[in-house]
Amino acid sequence: MSQIKFLLTDIDDTLTDEGLLGPEAYESLWSLHRAGVHVIPITGRPAGWCEMIARQWPVSGVVGENGGFYFRYHNKKMLRHFFFDQKIQNENREKLNKLEKEILNQVPGCALASDQFCRLMDLAIDFCEDVPALPKASVQKIVDIFHQHGAQAKVSSIHVNGWFGSYDKLTMTLKMLEKEFRISAEEAKKVCAFTGDSPNDEPMFGYFPHSYAVANIQTFLADIKQKPTHIAKARGGLGFAEIVRGILAG
Repeated sequence: MSQIKFLLTDIDDTLTDEGLLGPEAYESLWSLHRAGVHVIPITGRPAGWCEMIARQWPVSGVVGENGGFYFRYHNKKMLRHFFFDQKIQNENREKLNKLEKEILNQVPGCALASDQFCRLMDLAIDFCEDVPALPKASVQKIVDIFHQHGAQAKVSSIHVNGWFGSYDKLTMTLKMLEKEFRISAEEAKKVCAFTGDSPNDEPMFGYFPHSYAVANIQTFLADIKQKPTHIAKARGGLGFAEIVRGILAG
């Protein structure tokens, strides 16, 4: 564990509990920062959130919208790197707008995620954040509709996120590490740890030997083929704080 220089972490239900960032998790971010460990949130949350996180949290950057981009606030300058140029982003948005109508019509009880207005790359469908929790079959139907139109689809603990393009959390994470920190893909396995909680974190669990999950991963564990190496005893932010204590002790 003494080799760990970066902690890559999901946000929702990994750092948060019932949507709130508690003092234990937030203090853990500062503990890592003070110890010289780079923290990089790897999230499905939108560009608008990521702009604030990159500026105001003790982090070295953030990968957002499941790998559509990364933002890094460095030397009082915001660096933004997108997987697609503006032309392709616009074309993909038109296709996602059509998908939005189809999904909302065909899956009763789901809704457009309340943060969709500040998204640039994807479409987020809420199945339990601000709506009553949908059954697993309804969540799968949302995924299937995305797939039928050639889109990617990942299930988080609160949303199904869909997008066009061959990227995910891992793709953009490795690009950011190489471009901003000169860390190769192979070296990243040695110096990075990852924490998460849901199926859209699976590429990260599979790639990084030091992979951790908070206890609420148990809800999804049967559906995840590439599982985390370690699971905390506690859920959400308390589980994250537990993991951080172990990393810092190492």
